[in-house]
Amino acid sequence: MSIIAVPFGETSDGAPVTKVTLTNKSGNHVSVMNWGASLLEVVVPDRSGKRENINFVFESLEGYLGKHSGFGSTIGRFCNRIGLGQFTIDGVKHQVTVNKGKHCLHGGAVNFSHHNWSTELIPADEARGETEDRVRYTLVSPDGDEGFPGELTVTAEYGWNDANELTLEYRATTTAPTPVNLTNHSYWNLGGVDSGIALNHEAMIHSSKLLDTDEDQIPTGDILDVDNTPFDFRKPMPFARHIESLPATKGYDHCYVIDGETGTLRPAARVTDPVSGRVMELETTFPGMQLYTANNLKGDASSAGYPPHTSFCLETQYYPDAPNHANFPSTVLRPGESFHEKTVHRFIS
Repeated sequence: MSIIAVPFGETSDGAPVTKVTLTNKSGNHVSVMNWGASLLEVVVPDRSGKRENINFVFESLEGYLGKHSGFGSTIGRFCNRIGLGQFTIDGVKHQVTVNKGKHCLHGGAVNFSHHNWSTELIPADEARGETEDRVRYTLVSPDGDEGFPGELTVTAEYGWNDANELTLEYRATTTAPTPVNLTNHSYWNLGGVDSGIALNHEAMIHSSKLLDTDEDQIPTGDILDVDNTPFDFRKPMPFARHIESLPATKGYDHCYVIDGETGTLRPAARVTDPVSGRVMELETTFPGMQLYTANNLKGDASSAGYPPHTSFCLETQYYPDAPNHANFPSTVLRPGESFHEKTVHRFIS
């Protein structure tokens, strides 16, 4: 195992950004950076042993500094949507930034993806039985950030081991009650980032239910069965099979309820590329996962030139608009409590 840190450029105000590469004993590696606590390359072999990057990236820091599609970023303070950008906690109504029509998306106009996080490198200590190298990023979001109450201290930690397992672990504490929902927004193509349309990938999702939404993709509060719908991935199915039956969203952009007990690390999804033979398995402690088939990539500078459906996202998270639905798992974090969730990506060839 090795950890190598190199300069990756500077922000507009001259703050340094560092790219950190974690390499395991097989020579497979992942890289991350402190701008947006972002995941960059994930380089793993196909069935013939050929290594390629399977996570969409920009060639340089410049692509991440402006408006972009969220490539690999840590999203917060509240990922996904909050209806009308409003919620009430303890009888107090809060208005946060509206940046998607009349709603709040991914935490507002300047979310966690556009901040420089502090960095701590944590090499595996074999004497203590540790099996992965880690990078821990920390951010302090001030009270009132994008309208959210309370000062929030967040860590996003990446780990990489010899079993080609990438661990993402989130923790947070607050000085005042506030909703928290964190995710990683990586765009995957298991055939390699330049292999074209990803809709031939076969997915299995450990979920029998998903959230119902309105025309703005705001949850209605109803939770639907996937039986006999285009959303049933309980058996492996290509993304393409029913995608034309989803014209309103131009593909999948839906939050699944992951089977099993929230808070326990359990299977969430398995995706296979039949061409390369690469497989990605997900396990998570989160209650939900947003499946997004990159329907709105523009093929311009904001998406590094990649057009729609050339990748997919599996964003483990709490449910969107959770602060406005008492029947959803609560996302309200209070002083003295700790937010802690974990997701594992396992790569097989």
